[in-house]
Amino acid sequence: MTSERQLVIVTGPSGAGRSSALHALEDLGFDVVDNLPLNLVETLVAQENCKWPLALGIHTRTRQFSPQALIETIDRLAARDRIDASLLYLDCTRDTLLRRYSETRRRHPMAESADPTEGVARELALLEPLRARADTLIDTSAMNVHDLRREVERWYAPDAGRDMSVAITSFSYKRGLPQGLDLVFDCRFLRNPHWELSLRPMDGRSSEVSEYVQNDRAYGAFFDKVRELLVFLLPAYRAEGKSHLSIGFGCSGGRHRSVALTEAMANALADTGQPVSIRHRELERRERV
Repeated sequence: MTSERQLVIVTGPSGAGRSSALHALEDLGFDVVDNLPLNLVETLVAQENCKWPLALGIHTRTRQFSPQALIETIDRLAARDRIDASLLYLDCTRDTLLRRYSETRRRHPMAESADPTEGVARELALLEPLRARADTLIDTSAMNVHDLRREVERWYAPDAGRDMSVAITSFSYKRGLPQGLDLVFDCRFLRNPHWELSLRPMDGRSSEVSEYVQNDRAYGAFFDKVRELLVFLLPAYRAEGKSHLSIGFGCSGGRHRSVALTEAMANALADTGQPVSIRHRELERRERV
């Protein structure tokens, strides 16, 4: 279990997986702040409403970044009563970092040219004092994002249960698939409430639209088979160490069929005791306009 006032500073060379580690810590219940200027770290921690446990992402692009200043900050925080401050360093070999930058075609933040070789070498040299100071060092050279997530959990939540959160998203294929979906189901074969003038202004959250979609002859079999598949898969994903599963239902406009399916499936999974969150991408977009 995490300490009541646990603070983890996450750093390491660009491309080593800092963002993925922060996401993993967030899923473990940490309040996460990335790229906080160094002079604000102690100010944040001192606030009465500071949320614990806390994870801060610090890297070479952070304002006022200095390895020595960061080490001194961690040491001061660690000396305070009731604060468990530690440094997590995500290590990675030079060749692996170069390969990752080559694959993504991103420009290294410390390279003056498009060639990341110089930037990787400079950053590794700059960060060496932090690597030596690290309380926890994770070498991500041979890891994928799932391996890193499991390793973070092993270090920071060794006694955590295997509860897995599930997020279900409705979307329109016209605007492309939402990022990060693990499973996608196309429900465009169901009859479309858009062509019913009385239903067109509504969305899939309304009982009228939901009933219209469910009255399609293919709906029952489709819904039951998807529900059975998910109920079968969830324990397997949980056993594999997955902490979050993202499911998408898509239709043409993202307002009727996909919304109705998302609502119905979320309720069905919630009835089994599974934590479920809902997002309706296109409805949220319309509401922001």
